[in-house]
Amino acid sequence: MRHILVVKLADLGDVLTATPALRALRNSFPGARITALVTPHAAPLLQPSSAVDEVITFPKAAFDDFRSVLGPRSGPRSLAAALGLAARLRAGRFDALVLLHHLVTPVGALKYRALARATDAPVRAGLDNGRGAFLTHRAADAGFGARHEVEYCLAVVEALGARAERTPMEMSLSPFEADEAARRWQRLGLDPSDVAILHPGSGRYSLARRWSPERFAAVGDALASDGLRPVLVAGPGEEALAREVQQAMRSPSSTLSGLDVRALAASMQGTRIFVGNDSGVMHLAAAVGTRVVAVFGLSNHRAWGPFPPEAHTVVRLPLPCSPCFYTGHGLGTPQGCASRACLTDLHAQLVIDAARRAVRGEPDPAPVATGGEASGA
Repeated sequence: MRHILVVKLADLGDVLTATPALRALRNSFPGARITALVTPHAAPLLQPSSAVDEVITFPKAAFDDFRSVLGPRSGPRSLAAALGLAARLRAGRFDALVLLHHLVTPVGALKYRALARATDAPVRAGLDNGRGAFLTHRAADAGFGARHEVEYCLAVVEALGARAERTPMEMSLSPFEADEAARRWQRLGLDPSDVAILHPGSGRYSLARRWSPERFAAVGDALASDGLRPVLVAGPGEEALAREVQQAMRSPSSTLSGLDVRALAASMQGTRIFVGNDSGVMHLAAAVGTRVVAVFGLSNHRAWGPFPPEAHTVVRLPLPCSPCFYTGHGLGTPQGCASRACLTDLHAQLVIDAARRAVRGEPDPAPVATGGEASGA
């Protein structure tokens, strides 16, 4: 294979879960040109990356709702964008297409079938849950959480003939970015090795994944009493949430906000611990080697927990209704139920205990990776 197109039109965390598969392709086909098709928001994760030679961006969100595509205002623009992408993909003369997506709905499967047709690639690898007849190389899709998303991506490239080694997620940072992060910490008067990162946000897709600000504040105060400096991370639109946590804390804290994804990754690298909800920022912390304690409620920890699971900790309650978001072969309920007991009943002390074990470098007593429930269950 001379030219491979890898498709992961998704947000930050999803693209990071694909990086071990990209590395496996690079190592297995060193002479191939590897192109990644990702969303504009996630593109900086792969620029630069030695695993890919080219990055193409496309705003997938504009096509998630067919009503907007067919609408009188945005329809012509969307159609022109789709036709432009199709022309570019056809011109790429790809030998192989690697589709790193679940075919969740019939409409979604139809869209990816159209994309595969646009590439005209003779080899097409992907996950098959019964909707993958257009694929030439298939990896069985047993449903969300049957395997971690990293492992599903590896299974797809393995079906293509790659040697799929279970490596950590990747985030390549330049020396300049590392130096800028060091200067940022100097301006705050902090050593990153003494910093506990707190991220009370969850990205825009599902705000229901957020644990309460008051409980994040309790975790911050507990870690501050142990000699660490809590630093709140605020993504776009999360500044007020970070202030709410700070105001509820008794201990001094700082905030990192307004940073692009690469600057944020560089700043989190070398910090002592990250405590946060299921989010792209959580995956970013894991990708730069920071020990993660992740709070999970309605979302599927077996699919999207921090990777590798044995290096991090998931704290959740084993309720019979949880997870309810991305389960089986369906989407589930991104906004959860009215009570959200999976988060409202998850008390701060459970996360504090897990964070303190992580700071001491102790293993979780019942890690998700072995099939048990995380601390606090």
